[in-house]
Amino acid sequence: MLWIKALHVIAMVTWFAGLFYLPRLFVYHAMLENDPAGHERFCTMERKLYRAITTPGGVVTVASGIALMVGYGEAALTWGWLHVKLVLVGVLIGYHVWCGLLVGVFARGENRRGHVWYRLFNEAPTVLLIAIVVLAVVRPF
Repeated sequence: MLWIKALHVIAMVTWFAGLFYLPRLFVYHAMLENDPAGHERFCTMERKLYRAITTPGGVVTVASGIALMVGYGEAALTWGWLHVKLVLVGVLIGYHVWCGLLVGVFARGENRRGHVWYRLFNEAPTVLLIAIVVLAVVRPF
């Protein structure tokens, strides 16, 4: 069980690394003006980060989390903090999918949002990380 928990934490760190950096790339990408080479470079970086790091990190995090819940058995169903954590993980998965859609928007040259919007968008995973870690470590209820 401890090996699965270690894998879960490692994958979670990988997932969040991507979710922190990808929107930061969007900020800088949105600031580009008439720079085709820069646009292509950002598109490549965004696509590779999303597909090769962020998505595998998310998949392994969710899979190892499910394995942990199965390992704990029916007791896990009674933990209120876990229910809230799972809702927040669902929100995080939605954010992840949204990031993937934005990768496509930039790749097609269809971005209509400015860098300030992406700076605000970039804050969501920080709030989610804090809440999820506090719930998992403190287990307040």
